[in-house]
Amino acid sequence: MTREDGSPVDGTTQKNNGSSSSDKPLSDIPQAIADEWSRITENLRNDIGDTAFRSWIRPLSLKSVSSQIIHIITPTRFMRDWVQSHYADQILSLWDQNVAKAHSIEFSIEAGKNAAPQSSSSNTSEKPKSSLIANQNAFASELKQDEIEQLSSPLDPRFTFERFVSGKSNELAYAAARRITETDIVSFNPLYIYGGVGLGKTHLMHAIAWRMRETQPERKVLYLSAEKFMYQFIRALRFRDSVTFKEQFRSVDVLMIDDIQFISGKESTQEEFFHTFNALVDQNKQIIISADKSPNELDGIQERLKSRLGWGLVADIHPTNYELRLNILRSKAEQLGANIPAKVLEFLAHKISSNIRELEGALNRIIAHAELVGRPITLEYTQDVLHDLLRANNRRISIDEIQRKVCSHYNLRMADMQSARRARNVARPRQIAMYLAKQLTSRSLPEIGRKFGGRDHTTVMHAVRKIEQLSTEDPSFSDEVSLIRRSLNEPNS
Repeated sequence: MTREDGSPVDGTTQKNNGSSSSDKPLSDIPQAIADEWSRITENLRNDIGDTAFRSWIRPLSLKSVSSQIIHIITPTRFMRDWVQSHYADQILSLWDQNVAKAHSIEFSIEAGKNAAPQSSSSNTSEKPKSSLIANQNAFASELKQDEIEQLSSPLDPRFTFERFVSGKSNELAYAAARRITETDIVSFNPLYIYGGVGLGKTHLMHAIAWRMRETQPERKVLYLSAEKFMYQFIRALRFRDSVTFKEQFRSVDVLMIDDIQFISGKESTQEEFFHTFNALVDQNKQIIISADKSPNELDGIQERLKSRLGWGLVADIHPTNYELRLNILRSKAEQLGANIPAKVLEFLAHKISSNIRELEGALNRIIAHAELVGRPITLEYTQDVLHDLLRANNRRISIDEIQRKVCSHYNLRMADMQSARRARNVARPRQIAMYLAKQLTSRSLPEIGRKFGGRDHTTVMHAVRKIEQLSTEDPSFSDEVSLIRRSLNEPNS
């Protein structure tokens, strides 16, 4: 760093190669330079605001100035990269205005007291000395094991590999999950598991976490739902503690996010997850994701994030076949110590084919009912106890079917169901379709909203309430909705 007449500001002799070896120790930097650095950072605060200042500028430390190069220390690699890409030009400009002409900024990383620094410049090998403007406590450091357990979503003790029944429909996902727990080396990153509701995705996620905690306790394994990830991010923003959030999630060895589809349409959360994903992959850390669809089919997810999610191994879980369902029922009955006739298990495996969760729920219901009333479990008894569930499984209605039926009734196009048009002749049928989707399917409000052009779940709630209100106030309108509903329940509709 030199004055306008060419003489070095810090009194050193400028070397032709611009090497950092000419740096003066921090203790020798003139107080005037320290004061100028303070003024520059305050000017930055005015430009970028208090929140960004606390997150990105306050933790920086001025190391030295030499050869028209400003040397700055950052606590982490992530912060170095962020400041370098977002604020380096502003710092240089302010330095030029307030001190003297500088060619560039050189960043070094000093992660902790005993940590060896990593420099963004390949020709800088010396360790950074104690900082002129110290802020050692700017970050919440890495997560400890007890903090990971507090941050993680609860793990179900029943969801282990020993209790997972593997078959043709899930063998790839099962094998990939087992492989990840057997090695420290990342063989495919991320592992992306997808499939319909109740097919075993969450079971596999929990099983991975349990096995790693058992066999590799030194690894930091963080499992949480996408909704909890979003909650933690929003909480960090609310309390202006985004840097702590970033550092926590970037310090784990294995990050597991369940049901990633729930960040659909949440741009800020997707942005944060995108950077977290990149940071962990750069450190060769394992990422495991589950969702209800393949990466390319996710609605409301940024294209660049879809691309990242498909980088590694994408393993789908297909709907179960009869043999797998029967094996699951046998395994579940054995775990519960229940003596269930083979005919009953075969009947359930035939009749309940939608998902494993419903299948196991039916078995639990039969066993509990029989124990409470003191009746033996027979085929006839099973049909009587599960009459409502069996009737529902005889006719499964999809949201696509509902939309087609409503469009046919009102002479609309399918595209109108997802369009932004608010004309009454389009908006009202769309609300009816949302209402029927809520009544006739097991889909959640966010899932229904995504099928109607990526609308928010609150829009679906409003539609349901509106149709219920109109049905109460207008008998003819109620009859019209009932007519559409009956036509959907007809076998050949």
